[in-house]
Amino acid sequence: MKKSVLKVTSILLLFIASNNFANYKPITEEEEEDKDQTIKVALLLDTSSSMDGLIHQAKAQLWEIVNELSYAKYGIKKPNLEIALYEYGNSNLNSEEGYIKQVLQFSNDLDEISEKLFSLTTSGGSEFCGQVIQTSLDELSWGKNKHDLRLIFIAGNEPFTQGKINYKDAITNAKEKDIVINTIFCGDFRNGVSGMWQDGAVSGGGDYMTINHNKKIVHVITPYDDEILILNKKLNKTYIYYGNTGYSKYQNQKKQDDNAETLNEVVVVKRAVSKSSRLYDNATWDLVDADKKQKVDYTKIEKQKLPKELQNKSVAEIKSYVKKQSKEREAIQQKIKNLDTKRRSYIAKQQQQESSKKNELNSAIIKAIKRQAKLKNYSW
Repeated sequence: MKKSVLKVTSILLLFIASNNFANYKPITEEEEEDKDQTIKVALLLDTSSSMDGLIHQAKAQLWEIVNELSYAKYGIKKPNLEIALYEYGNSNLNSEEGYIKQVLQFSNDLDEISEKLFSLTTSGGSEFCGQVIQTSLDELSWGKNKHDLRLIFIAGNEPFTQGKINYKDAITNAKEKDIVINTIFCGDFRNGVSGMWQDGAVSGGGDYMTINHNKKIVHVITPYDDEILILNKKLNKTYIYYGNTGYSKYQNQKKQDDNAETLNEVVVVKRAVSKSSRLYDNATWDLVDADKKQKVDYTKIEKQKLPKELQNKSVAEIKSYVKKQSKEREAIQQKIKNLDTKRRSYIAKQQQQESSKKNELNSAIIKAIKRQAKLKNYSW
């Protein structure tokens, strides 16, 4: 009896295995292309004592970079955006780790990215470019989708050759992972060349750029800014926090508005434009975004972690309120987009009249990303 049972079991297992093998199909290139594409940007910023201007530019121009990337396309699809952040060259960091710190793993949480940028402070130290590149290769989740755009932007002002890890070895490892290295030297073009920053970019398949990191940023004021600022305040009221981190994330949204305002009112305008784009997604803590992505089970929501006005509502009433807020948000975001179209046109005309070239962080990054993205069939 036992032998017959074993025999039948063996036959069944063989049948299942052979059937599964017969139905197995390897993932084709076309199927891989159907996956969502992601633009992955790792910012490696020198936070030594001379780099206050660089950090200021990064804070002020984050939203302009995000806004430009929101227009990117891969065929008919629109890629996701993830940003990671490292600081290096700061004497307050661990010397055994090469004065290097991962500030943020790849994230699409734009408020969190802003928060981390505002947390950076500068202090004198040693800048090891090869080591920070290698550390970012080892620690970050770069993924394997061959249609993703993987970019490192390293910015600093000391020789590229310092440290125990040779920058050429780190760049060779980056190329094996299909990661492009872009270098931004904060200073004179020729000094960056002699400091091997240009060689780092050429070896890494990227762009060598120089910026005046101490240059005062000139924000173009437009006739549409005031209305966008009013709409931004209305937009914030459409968010409905939920879950363990909901309220703190909701508070952080306001805090990043305030951080932007400390730089310049126009930075708040740029941030408001980002908040109306597809890249500003808060499904992890906002019911409106979560509902759009069908990532929320209303029956499992902890009502005590909702805004007070919803805590005594039924599931049906909460759903109805979410739909109402969703419509309100879409209308506000569309108004901001329409105003931004006029705003961009106004700025373009103003900049055509300027004789001097832009020599700022956002201009360098956007130009490099667009050139390298086109090589991978991304478009604008």
